[in-house]
Amino acid sequence: MTRDGGHIDRRAARVLLLDPAGRVLMLHGWDPARPSHTYWFTVGGGVEPGESLLDAAVREAFEETGLRFDPAALEGPVRTDTVTFPFDGAWYSQEQSFFVARALETVIDLSRLNEVEQGCIDEARWWSAADLDATDERFYPPDLPSLLRSLLPSPLPSPSPLPEVA
Repeated sequence: MTRDGGHIDRRAARVLLLDPAGRVLMLHGWDPARPSHTYWFTVGGGVEPGESLLDAAVREAFEETGLRFDPAALEGPVRTDTVTFPFDGAWYSQEQSFFVARALETVIDLSRLNEVEQGCIDEARWWSAADLDATDERFYPPDLPSLLRSLLPSPLPSPSPLPEVA
């Protein structure tokens, strides 16, 4: 991570944590500099010096949920992009890679959040793509419903009717 005045460049690992029903875990938070700007976002965060993206994904998943994953169990990255956003009075340019982790356990423990996170994250919730499509609440990334659908198995097509035998 480098900081230039009010601008911070960083690399991040995000985790699309899916439950057995294909719902993604989202955390609810806000920008400390703009407390009324609330939003839902995926698990994950900045890569620490000397840490691989995969190791950062595993660490962040544990810190933000209490769930432990074997790095070999994560899929991806399934997407990498760069976003620019304000947070706590600074502008971030974040290159982020998304991994998929599949959770059998759906009870989330937020007790390991760091001090900054404790001050601006208040809830965790499992969301389906349909839930995200239907909500008026802000969430990131904004195209998450289509990303989720691309990761989930397609429903089986309806069987074709058998031809009639004369």
